[in-house]
Amino acid sequence: MSRILAAVLAVVSLVNSADAQDFGALARVDASASTVRDGFWGRETTLELALSQGVPWRVYTLDAPRRLVIDFREVDWTGLDPDSFDQSDIVEAVRVGTFRPGWSRLVADLNEPMSLDEAGLVLSEDGGMARLTIKLQSTDEDSFVAASGAPHDPRWDLPAPAAIDVVPNEPLTNRPLRVMLDPGHGGIDPGAEAGGVDEADLMLAFALELQETLLRAGNFEVFLSREADVFVSLEGRVAAAQRARADVFLSLHADALDAGQARGATVYILSEDATDAASEALAERHDRGDILAGVDLTGSDDRVTDVLIDLARVENAPRSLALGNALVSGILDATGNIHKRPLRRAGFSVLKAADIPSALIEVGFLSTQQDLDNLTNPAWRADMAAGIRDGLQDWVVEDMALSDLRRQ
Repeated sequence: MSRILAAVLAVVSLVNSADAQDFGALARVDASASTVRDGFWGRETTLELALSQGVPWRVYTLDAPRRLVIDFREVDWTGLDPDSFDQSDIVEAVRVGTFRPGWSRLVADLNEPMSLDEAGLVLSEDGGMARLTIKLQSTDEDSFVAASGAPHDPRWDLPAPAAIDVVPNEPLTNRPLRVMLDPGHGGIDPGAEAGGVDEADLMLAFALELQETLLRAGNFEVFLSREADVFVSLEGRVAAAQRARADVFLSLHADALDAGQARGATVYILSEDATDAASEALAERHDRGDILAGVDLTGSDDRVTDVLIDLARVENAPRSLALGNALVSGILDATGNIHKRPLRRAGFSVLKAADIPSALIEVGFLSTQQDLDNLTNPAWRADMAAGIRDGLQDWVVEDMALSDLRRQ
C-alpha cells in the first residue's frame, strides 16, 4: 500500500507541476521502447510506456469486465500498434485514443484479477524522455473488486446534484426546432472499420454536413454531442441533449455486421427488447462503447428513478414512433437506399432520454460494399442529409397538429 500511496502522490505532484509548466506540445509515445511483459511465474505483469516528455497521469482498475485504465494529458499515439502488446498472457488487449479534449486514455483488458503493486513516472536527467511503469500483482477476485473504481477527482467527476428550475420549451410555432445530432463513437472508440474508413470519423463528417443542411433550410437550431474525435459517454450524449433543451435527438451510425446481414439505411427507436438478432447484435456493440473506453458504470442504477423515467418514456413513445416513420419516408424519397425493414426497435442506451423524441439512424453499413461506396460519396451523403431534413420537417407538422391532444 505504501508504494501505491507514493505513486498517487507522484501523480498529484506531477499534475501540480504541470499547472506551472508549459506542456505546449503533445507527448509522443516511443512504440519501440514500450512493452507489456509478464513475470517469470506468471504472477505479475509490467507495462512500460516510453514518452517524449512527462505528463500528468492517473491509473486505476475497473471491474466487470476487468480493466486497467491509465489517463494522460495528453499523448500522441501515432505509431503505436496496440497489438504489439499481445505477448502477455495477463493483458488480453490494449486500446488507446483520445478520451476527452486534452486527455488521452489507455485501457488494458485483464484476463485475471490483478492489483496495482507499483506505479511511477520517471523523467530522464536531461528533462527530455519519461518512462511510465505500472506493475500489477496477482490477487483474488474479492480484493480486486474492492480496490477497483475510478478515483474521485473534481476535474473529471460530474458536479454534485443540485435543484434546477424546469422550464418547458415554447411551442414549436414560435421558434426553431432544436436538434441534437450525435455522431457515434469517437476518440478511444473508433467504431466499425472497413476499407480504410472508421465509423467515428465518417459520422462526424456526416453530422457536420447534416448540420449545414438543416441550418440552410431555416427554422432549425442544431447542436452536436461532439465536434472532434473525442470520446463521449452514452450518458454524456443524452445529457448534452437535455442541456440544449433539444426537441429531437438523432444518433448517427454506420456499423458493420456479417456480410449479407444488413444493407441500406435503418432507423431505430427505443425498445427494451431488440426485434431481431441483427438489432440485438448492434445494441450490444453500441452499448459496449463505454466499457471499451474504460468508463466506470458502478452506481448508475436507481430503481425509483428508473420507474419514473420509464413512465415518461411511455408517454413519449408515440412521438418517437412518428419521428421514426417520418425519417424513413424522407430517406426513402431522397435516396431510395433503405433497408427492407427500415424501422426497427432496439434497446440502445443512447435513445433513453425520457422526454426527448429520439432515433438512431444506421446511415448504412460499412460491411456492405454498396453502402461503403455510398457513405464515402459526398453527393450521396448530401442526398441522405436532405432526406433526414425532409423527415424532420414532416414530423414537426404532424407533431404540432397533435400537440393539443397530449397531456401538458
